[in-house]
Amino acid sequence: MSETVADKQFSLLIKPASADCNLACAYCFYLPKAGLYPSSSRHRMSESTLQRIVSSYLATRQTTYSFGWQGGEPTLMGVEFFRKVVEFQSRYGRPGSVVANGLQTNATMITEELARLFSEYRFLLGVSLDGPEEIHNTHRTNKRGTGSYDRVVEGIELLKKHRVEFNVLVAVNAANVGKAPEIYRFLVDRGVLFHQYIPIVEFDQQGNPLPFSIEGRQWGEFLTGIYEEWYPDAGRVSVRLFDAILTYLVDGSPIICTMGRDCRQYFLVEHNGDVYPCDFFVQPELLLGNVLNTDWAQLLESPRYESFGRQKSQWNEICDSCPHLELCLGDCLKHRFYGERSEPDPRKLSWLCAGWKAFFDATGPGFRRIARRIQRQRTRELEARLASPASTLRSSERAR
Repeated sequence: MSETVADKQFSLLIKPASADCNLACAYCFYLPKAGLYPSSSRHRMSESTLQRIVSSYLATRQTTYSFGWQGGEPTLMGVEFFRKVVEFQSRYGRPGSVVANGLQTNATMITEELARLFSEYRFLLGVSLDGPEEIHNTHRTNKRGTGSYDRVVEGIELLKKHRVEFNVLVAVNAANVGKAPEIYRFLVDRGVLFHQYIPIVEFDQQGNPLPFSIEGRQWGEFLTGIYEEWYPDAGRVSVRLFDAILTYLVDGSPIICTMGRDCRQYFLVEHNGDVYPCDFFVQPELLLGNVLNTDWAQLLESPRYESFGRQKSQWNEICDSCPHLELCLGDCLKHRFYGERSEPDPRKLSWLCAGWKAFFDATGPGFRRIARRIQRQRTRELEARLASPASTLRSSERAR
């Protein structure tokens, strides 16, 4: 049977508290999105909207039902909201279906109750931490300008106490971009073995980078610095970008959206049910519909969604001759749409292009060595299984 629209795989990134947050991080691109809903200064998802999101998504046919909870700060919703989340998932999920919950948090509002719930229902958390205290507190402050480091560490300790799985997300900005080895060792020395690194790139309306933003050259040097620290730890420490590169080299599978050829891999759902194609592009002209009156098949078929998605492969012609195209694919649209947004041009070179090139030039041979090692190990394991007496017995039984 051919794939129908309803069978297409997609995940959800849900903003239950919209852009509301207890912090006021200088580089946060989402805080201004509160302006989309000016009638209220407090934005919270209702139980009926939550029920509609969960029930309708679980009625589609997915390999895994992936819920990502983000903000703003999603823990503003409190523990009762997330109890409702798992209650609705249990009520509407098909027997045997796989449901995954991820949550990105600043960790400053983690309580014993929340940590216990996240542990019991196996939520995977991402905790935002930009490095040691003096680095982290440069941009990650509350509304009074007080640094958040101490409270983040307290939240992490609660997650550890309750054995909640988490990784640390480092926002790479002007304050820490020159300190890759220090950042990496800071995390590993504290037992954090799952890392994410994301570049902070924001512009004013004239196309000028804001003071906390980084440039391509800095990004390339930072990633290469992380790689040099990580290479001896490969297999023990996970860096999400590096895992994605190896997965592609070994299996040919893109596991992060920037390595895809089409930006139609998930939907962003706002607190009131409004749906957008991406959390970097929550703009009135890209509103796809609302879950309260539009089903997922209609959203997947939306001409606006299709038009947005195909821009990913409309990269600059220079990219066609780049030896790293298969891993970069023009980079994220966010880094190709800078300056005036009135006429976005997907054919712009990524703001980070020079950095990506330098990084892949420096690390490509090493990644390919690791990929070949993984492939050889898989071959040996397969041969060992096929040669085992149990395997021979099963084969003979099938022959009979």
